[in-house]
Amino acid sequence: MAAVVPSTAAGVDRVTATPSAVDAIARLRERRGPLVFYQSGGCCGGSEPMCFDEGDFTIGDNDLLLGYVGGCPFYMDPRQYETWRHTQLIVDVGEGDPEGFSLQPEEGRHFVTRSRLFTAEELVTLAREGAR
Repeated sequence: MAAVVPSTAAGVDRVTATPSAVDAIARLRERRGPLVFYQSGGCCGGSEPMCFDEGDFTIGDNDLLLGYVGGCPFYMDPRQYETWRHTQLIVDVGEGDPEGFSLQPEEGRHFVTRSRLFTAEELVTLAREGAR
């Protein structure tokens, strides 16, 4: 069972998605059913979020559940999380095919992760709420 990182602390989400990504996820879920996201750490998929049919990707016992995007769980390796813990991950869609094994939201498009640094106030809120 994957560990859970508190995904929201007083309105501070660890992971979120743009309206375009939420729409793309909804359409993909209509076609394929339940999905799961895993933030790639490099190699084949660069730093793209990988999207799989639920059950097609094994979530490890040490992987962290950061939250949900478009109703789908979003996981990350704990070592990578230590590097990204000060950022909010924002799932979006971009032009072009995915680089790895990820499902395409639609032909010629792929999911991308954008990020922004948490503000000092947000970091205090996350720490106060016990978020890792």
